[in-house]
Amino acid sequence: MNLIDTAFARLKSEGKTALIPFLTMGDPDLATSVAIIQTLEKAGADMIELGVPYSDPLADGPVIQRASERALLHNSITLRDCIEIAEQAREAGVKIPFILFTYYNPVFQFGLDAFFELVQSKGISGLIIPDLPIEEDEEVRQLAEAANVHLIPLVAPTSKARVTRISSKAKGFVYCVSSLGVTGERADFHTGIDEFLGMVREATDLPIAVGFGISSREQVARFEKQCDGVIVGSAIVRQIEEAIPKLQDPAQREAGLKQIGDFVAQLKG
Repeated sequence: MNLIDTAFARLKSEGKTALIPFLTMGDPDLATSVAIIQTLEKAGADMIELGVPYSDPLADGPVIQRASERALLHNSITLRDCIEIAEQAREAGVKIPFILFTYYNPVFQFGLDAFFELVQSKGISGLIIPDLPIEEDEEVRQLAEAANVHLIPLVAPTSKARVTRISSKAKGFVYCVSSLGVTGERADFHTGIDEFLGMVREATDLPIAVGFGISSREQVARFEKQCDGVIVGSAIVRQIEEAIPKLQDPAQREAGLKQIGDFVAQLKG
């Protein structure tokens, strides 16, 4: 069984909701990304999205764009680097599922067969490609299923007419976008978000997770009652950005990791 399915089944039996942090790999460097993953697991994260830094993002807001710029300009992080981080984290003892978040062009340039062979061998359980529409994903979907990697779709409040179609092909969970526009911390969410989440719930037997704009314990708690998972990205990436001076100073590295872990533990409640 895929680790994502196992994790959601366990959480459901315990009456809990998954906390799914998003991280930009290679920010501030690869070794620190592995240390942050370890820290987040200890802080209560149930799965982690491994974000591949990309120069022309579709969905990333300014905080994640800055993280991608740091990873690309300072460390020349590649798609292969991001996938191999999963293996390094496993070797460091991390058990929770990994979900790779990338855009289609790096995957296409890597080569689909080689990509899925590597993803499967490095212990990645899920894949999110936000710029790959359902009308064009058949080849990727077949290769993902053969590799036991769940291709996880995004559905937005503007997708109402397509929710059933998208959800019917989903694996792992359905990623519900809480706000229109790009990622980033927000005080308010799309009007009608509760109705939208109810529509997605009716369209699938899979778990549903909500993301985009969630940045506080209060907002996590607001969605825990309706969803099986809550995804937090920009707020955590901002914590990492603020902690970089500590993370890059050997004398303060543990304090920097603790700062990030404490924030995630607070989100978890």
